[in-house]
Amino acid sequence: LQEIVWLNPFKPEVQQFIQDLVIEVVSNYDVDGIQFDDHFGLPVTFGYDDFTVELYKKEHQGKSPPTDPKDEEWVRWRANKITDFLTKLFRAVKDSVEDSNNDVIISLSPNPQRFSYQFFLADWATWEQRGLVEELIVQIYRDNFSTFISELDQTELKRARSHIPVGIGILSGLRTRLVPVSQIQRQVDAVRLRGFAGVSFFFYETLLNMSDELASERESGFEVMFPEFVKAPDIEDWKKSN
Repeated sequence: LQEIVWLNPFKPEVQQFIQDLVIEVVSNYDVDGIQFDDHFGLPVTFGYDDFTVELYKKEHQGKSPPTDPKDEEWVRWRANKITDFLTKLFRAVKDSVEDSNNDVIISLSPNPQRFSYQFFLADWATWEQRGLVEELIVQIYRDNFSTFISELDQTELKRARSHIPVGIGILSGLRTRLVPVSQIQRQVDAVRLRGFAGVSFFFYETLLNMSDELASERESGFEVMFPEFVKAPDIEDWKKSN
């Protein structure tokens, strides 16, 4: 069995550790922003450690957490704690660069909202509505084209696109999951047709390598998709145009 180890985001010392790492980067290096991914959360089956149980009891008149990890109130309580942490972290980042010209943004690359919330307690739809996310790149790693389109048309994405740049993460392949360049091209076309801010690929080694297609074939495919240099969207310009 594979053992999974996760830093407990409810512990103050864990929150401080992550915050210190982020502040060190934005304070000492000329970076455009910080991006958190789909692991900025906690697996839904986690939270039964002594610290979290005692914290829950303290806020629920001594009552223990539900034994069902997917209990609605138990999921919401843990998700809210992670939202509180991101709120604190966002403010710390903005305060640290307030007196400099370094306009650092907070970017997020999560799974689609339903999966993200139900399985990793990451309620990113709430985060972006509260202004805690300034760029969103949602990982839609789907082989089935109808499913891919369905995810593109989710309400949370439409709402986010009204005020921040929203891009789509497209799977270019895994070591054990080969993706033909024709599938990538079709998904890129669908994203562009709907006016998203751009695309991102996972992961880089599969762009040209780790495929049963020739590297030259895949390179030609990407040259068709990107015949010119593509500039990242400007956050302020995006806000003005939307």
